[in-house]
Amino acid sequence: MRVIAGSLRSRAIKAPKGNATRPTSDRVREALFAVLGDVVDARVLDLYAGSGALAIEALSRGAASAVCVDDDRHALGVLRENAKSLGLEGRMHILPRRVQDCGALLEKSGPFHLVFADPPYAHVTSGALLAALSPIVQRPTLFTEDALFVIEHASRDELQAIAGLDVDETRRWGDTAVTMLRRSLISPPPPPS
Repeated sequence: MRVIAGSLRSRAIKAPKGNATRPTSDRVREALFAVLGDVVDARVLDLYAGSGALAIEALSRGAASAVCVDDDRHALGVLRENAKSLGLEGRMHILPRRVQDCGALLEKSGPFHLVFADPPYAHVTSGALLAALSPIVQRPTLFTEDALFVIEHASRDELQAIAGLDVDETRRWGDTAVTMLRRSLISPPPPPS
């Protein structure tokens, strides 16, 4: 894998070995960032970060900072290697936590403009993604008013509705789909305590 464009163009990105992590392909990253357009100065949140390829691509294209969240030991090692080898240690922060447990820890890093989530595809159909994202989405101070959420999933699967987010559009590239969502204009009530 390589960085597609920007200041780190053509630099190598390491990926964790094995099947636990499925990095976003170069082709999908290139197409996705063509759709996203300008990410200069954005604060990025990369959930289920894996190799950090999406955050790295955003940083290469001028994003101000990125927080990468993952709880897989091997992925965390690769994230740290990638941050160091690409000179991103000051702009790419790694949070070794499960997605559903990181909300409070993200408060000091937000508000985020752009949120990537590339979970194991089975999380989309099982409801695990919904369960993990819901407590984060319900924290309005974590995100800017116009925050964009980008969720990768299998083309054959439809993303379940996430309270507080409205679907903007879904793009498909082969077996991979990306659904883009924005914060709802009318926020839902907070979940019961």
